[in-house]
Amino acid sequence: MTKKGQALSVLIVSTLAFTVCFMVWMMFAVIGIPIKKALDLNATQFGLLMAMPVLSGSLVRVPLGIWTDRYGGRIVMTALLATTVPAIWLMTYATAYWHFLTIGLVLGLAGGSFSVGTPYVARWFPKNQQGFAMGIFGAGNAGAAVNKFLAPAILVAFGWTMVPKVYAAIMLGTVILFWLMSHSDPAHLVSSNVKFTDQLKSLKDPRVLKYCQYYSIVFGGYVALSLWMVQYYVGEYGLDIRTAALLAACFSLPGGVLRAAGGWMSDKWGAHSVTWWVMWVSWICLFLLSYPQTDFTIMTTTGPTTFHLGLNVYMFTILMFILGIAFAFGKASVFKYVSNDYPGNIGTISGIVGLAGGMGGFILPIMFGALMDLTGIRSSAFMLMYGVVWVSLIWMYWTEVRQREVLGSNATAFSLQK
Repeated sequence: MTKKGQALSVLIVSTLAFTVCFMVWMMFAVIGIPIKKALDLNATQFGLLMAMPVLSGSLVRVPLGIWTDRYGGRIVMTALLATTVPAIWLMTYATAYWHFLTIGLVLGLAGGSFSVGTPYVARWFPKNQQGFAMGIFGAGNAGAAVNKFLAPAILVAFGWTMVPKVYAAIMLGTVILFWLMSHSDPAHLVSSNVKFTDQLKSLKDPRVLKYCQYYSIVFGGYVALSLWMVQYYVGEYGLDIRTAALLAACFSLPGGVLRAAGGWMSDKWGAHSVTWWVMWVSWICLFLLSYPQTDFTIMTTTGPTTFHLGLNVYMFTILMFILGIAFAFGKASVFKYVSNDYPGNIGTISGIVGLAGGMGGFILPIMFGALMDLTGIRSSAFMLMYGVVWVSLIWMYWTEVRQREVLGSNATAFSLQK
């Protein structure tokens, strides 16, 4: 097989593996609802249940990125996929809350596959195609939407305990397929005389912290809302679980599939331009989504008149769809920053940025639940996200936009002097 053919094969099978991993990672978004009812969990406990797989999937991202640089993506990805199979199967036999939390930690390792696949795929392509290639791989985020189509159908037909059994079988098949279709290239490995501490030195760069902040929104927010939306639709609009999952997929599906388009846009217009507009679109959507269902009364000359202000299910879904598209573009543009600034250390940097995104996906559902228990307002989840986006917009303005304007002014003045 030619080098180009191997690169294409690696891209296809890695994207498939990541899709399955993300589907497993988001399993609690659907089966968590009957588990919550059976165990009588409050919103905070439910948020913790959904967040446990995200925690472990986030914490392993840095070591997985480093190991991918050192040992190669084929070996690391295969071992990671195989490790999750027993944990997925054991979920069927869990009965207590701590059982689900513990098993969730192990099956959550599937979430770390992103930090393996990103450098593994990127190194098979030239630099001017890396954004698009990583975008296609990142489209495996659509596994969150696949979960919302597949899991409710299995749950309604056979009960929630059948979902982990089916998912374990799918993951086992993915392990075999990945090993057969993937390839390795010794030239892609970091030299064996490079120490882990040497690889981590670049993390002192303040740019990495900024990229972590961006990614905690576009990926962490995507994960958190993908987990939260099914039960939000059920509680806010009184929908059954199948309809709720279908509408929630209107956010998850574009949030995954369109990542490839975000990669292409980042290659064409640059990571900064795409990320800047992503943050503004997200800010507008989250502002509108934050407003709770409100009844207010105005005293008029003819007496009191009551108005209702709030999003109906259709407007809510449209805004979530737009937000999903913005997050998809943003996930790709952040990693275009990484591939531009750290071409020889993609695994390590993508690991730490991925860790930040994953930790956002872990912390946010817990905070969503705590805020709802505290305030009783479901849209408080979007209020929180709105505030986090504000931080990124301000940070981006002072470190990128303002500097560009100053440099542009200086360049013009210099030109006039000449």
